[in-house]
Formats: sequence, structure tokens, C-alpha cells
Amino acid sequence: MNQKILEIKNLSISFQPNQNVVQNVSFDLYENEILGIVGESGSGKSVTALSILGLLNAHIAAESCIVFQGQKLDFENQKLMQTVRGGKIGFVFQEPMSSLNPLHTIGKQISENIIVHQKLKTSDAKARTLELMKKVGLKNPVERYKAYPYELSGGERQRVMIAMAIANNPKVLIADEPTTALDVTIQKQIIELLLKLKKELGMSVIFISHDLKLVSQIADKIAVMYHGKMIEFGTVQDIFQNAKNNYTKKLISSSNLLKNKEKIKNKTLVSIQDLNVLYPMKKNFFGQTTRVLKALDNVSFDVLEGETLGIVGESGSGKTTLGMALTHLIDYQGKILYSSSWKTADFRKNVQIIFQDPYNSLNPRMNILDIVGEGLRIHHKDLNAAQIKEQVSEMIKEVSLPLESLYKYPHEFSGGERQRISIARAMILKPKFVVLDEPTSALDVTIQKQILSLLQKLQKKYNTTYIFISHDMRAVRAISDRIAVMKDGQIVEIGSAHQILTNPQASYTKELIQASVF
Repeated sequence: MNQKILEIKNLSISFQPNQNVVQNVSFDLYENEILGIVGESGSGKSVTALSILGLLNAHIAAESCIVFQGQKLDFENQKLMQTVRGGKIGFVFQEPMSSLNPLHTIGKQISENIIVHQKLKTSDAKARTLELMKKVGLKNPVERYKAYPYELSGGERQRVMIAMAIANNPKVLIADEPTTALDVTIQKQIIELLLKLKKELGMSVIFISHDLKLVSQIADKIAVMYHGKMIEFGTVQDIFQNAKNNYTKKLISSSNLLKNKEKIKNKTLVSIQDLNVLYPMKKNFFGQTTRVLKALDNVSFDVLEGETLGIVGESGSGKTTLGMALTHLIDYQGKILYSSSWKTADFRKNVQIIFQDPYNSLNPRMNILDIVGEGLRIHHKDLNAAQIKEQVSEMIKEVSLPLESLYKYPHEFSGGERQRISIARAMILKPKFVVLDEPTSALDVTIQKQILSLLQKLQKKYNTTYIFISHDMRAVRAISDRIAVMKDGQIVEIGSAHQILTNPQASYTKELIQASVF
């Protein structure tokens, strides 16, 4: 029988007096076990994980106890903690771009961890680093050794973080949302890599995520957290077949999203013909372009009135470029033909876009009344301030936000609330055509379900046509009538959602489906 390697007893954490963000959390981690911790943003998942290594500037209650390999961890004992952090317990942070030093090569950053803990010479540390880079699946490790973080893809940067975390053969690896915002194929690769390393190195793993279905693919046991408390704990089978807590049941149901069937008119709203987008990659001394990247390569398809057309593919496939071209936000070659009933002057009113990151797309200096009402002020100059406020108030209620939100600013809202504001800003003009660029990619599954339900409700009310861009096949399945699959700037397959998901024809589509967690 496997031995306990980590014990968390009565863990309570607060950042302010008498305001616990984690309350009386207790669990055990055994050797060679993977424990998944799931919950929404703010549930206390990451705070719990960070507290294990004393990486928080927070108060941990006196009765709390963290025992590693039979020894109580004393965060005041810096010498002890230095041997534990990065040595016996490795940590993979959620956002590698923020965690890696942009001024140092990845080789230097991995080597530094080895030198500190193993006291190796620089040449030996480099050899060990190259070995680790190869182990985590980084291609051309000798070349990549000299690369900087910005020169790597998201999946490659996450592999670097994993290499750093396992550099000293830790007994426990804590992975905090290691697959968030990665393409499904890259997610699958990271999951497979963690499973392989766990087996090879004999590690125990704490895998943190907001995605219950994803956790079920890797974990032996699952702990569910809600508002700082651990509300359910058990094997994967127990959680999915015999969940006791209503919140756990809600998480499970939110993972099983299905599209409400609607009858679509067989009338073309937008026709895309031989669409090309070229990005200059290199220029000569005279400023003339000598090398280009073909982001879109002769793309042609029609969008039907009232439908949702899902666009799926990996990063770099051309999905977002397509959305930007359809909304005339970038230059393109070819034809985009919109409904003949539209006047050219009404294009900006009838075509809207909802961006992936609402925090960066909402003006931080404007309150919600000004942000949502801006389109009305531009396109309906006959409306006075009182009429604009009335229409904004109605739209705010439509997206299920309280009226007191009108005079607040974007930073005062959660991610899901900010996305509702973005939807309100786009829909207040009652557009005919809306491009949704990864609108749910960074949201918890329960919030994803709310946003997708809201989008379908507004689509039905206003007879809006959607282009839904995402790498998340589960979200695409939940909202799309048809699906187009993109790779290297081209559409490799297009068809009904049912056909694409159950009987894909292209090998790339089959690979995407197999990598997805439904």
C-alpha cells in the first residue's frame, strides 16, 4: 500500500483579519497518486497550492498543519524551505509567460534551478538541462537552449515550466492550471507528458483546474472546492456517479453542453470568396517586403442567416485572422459579400465583434454606461442622454447584470461579468452578424455555460448570425449549427456539427476530435 507523502490538516488562510479565503481544508496525498483539485475562480484552489510551499504573503492559522514526508513544514525555517521548494516539491505555474524571466534564455533559467539544488558545475548543469528539455518533448533542445520565452509557443513555454519543476526529481509536482488557454491537441500532449513523467520519476501530482472533465482524464482522486471550502472528495468514479453536493452536480452538468436545435433559414447572409491575408515578415533596406506569411489561403464559404458557424483549429490556424477580416479590422484580398439589404453606411452597426479578453478590450477609463452606450451615440445621433441610458439599462438587464453596474468600471467585475459587458456592447445595436473570438476560453465551465446560454438567448431574440471562433470543441459543440475546421490558413473540412463531431472526414479533424474532452 502506498504511503502518505503529503498531509494538509485544517488549512485556513486569510489575507485580511477574520476573512478566510480557505477554511479548514484537509486532505492527504499518497505516493504515485494524482489528486485533482477543481472549482471556480476564487474557490481557493491556487491559494491552497501556493500555501503548501509558503509562497503567499498571507496569514495561515496557527492550527493549520502541512506535513511533507513525515516532517511538518516550518515556513520560518528558510533553509528547510529552500530544499523543499523546487527540490522536493516542484511547481508548474498557470501562466508561463508571466513566470519565466523575459531577459534570460530558457536554458539559463532551467540550469539555475539545477545549480542551486544540486551544486553542479555549469557544464554539467547544461548537460542536465538539455536532457530535461528532451525529456519534456522540446524539439531541437540545443537551439532552444539559447531561445528566450517570447520565441516559444504557449505549449513550448509550458514544457519549459515542467522541465524546471522536475529538474531535481521532486517527490511531488503541483501543476496549477497547466493547460488553461492551450489548444486541445496541446492540452492532450501536456496531460500525456505529465502522466509519462509521473510514471518515470515516481512522483505524486496535484493537478489544479476549473475543468472537471479534464481533471477526470488524469486524476486518481478529485477534491472539489467552493468558496474556500472542500465540499467533496473521492475517486473519479465516486464524484461522477455518486456526487452528493449540489455544486459538484452543477459542475458535472456544466461539462455536458449541448446545442439547442433551431431551424436555420437556407439563406446566405455572408459569402466569403477566395479570401487571402498576408502578413509581412521581412523587409529589405528600402522597406520593401521580401517575405510574407500567408495567414489565410484562398478561404471560401457561406454563412447562413440565423446560424452559428463554429470555426475551430489550433493557434496559428488563421481563426482569429478570419474574424478580423470579416469585421474589416485588417486588410485582405478576395471578396466578402454581405446581405444586399444592408447599406454600406450601416456596416459598423450590423457587424460586431466580441473579443477573447474583455479586460483588454474594455476601456478602463469609461464606466459601463459609457462603454455600452458608445455605439448608440455613434449610430443613433437622434437619441438623447436619457434615452441612451434607458436602452443601456434594458440591455444590462438582458445580460443579467444589476443596474448598479452602470456607473462601475471594468476592473470592478469578474471575468464572466466583463464578458457579459462585452456582449451587451455588441448586441445593443441589434447587429445582423457577430464574430465571437474565443469568448469563453479563459472562463470556468459553469460561467462558460452561462455565457453560451446567454448568447443563444440573444441570438434567438434578435435573429443574429454568429461566427463562433474557439479551440474548445466542447464549447463549439454547445453552440454551433455547422463547424468549419481550419489548419494553416485553410478550411480542411466544413459540415453540420453532428457530421463533424461524429463522422469527420479529414485526418486533422479526427485528431482534434480525439484530443478533445467531451
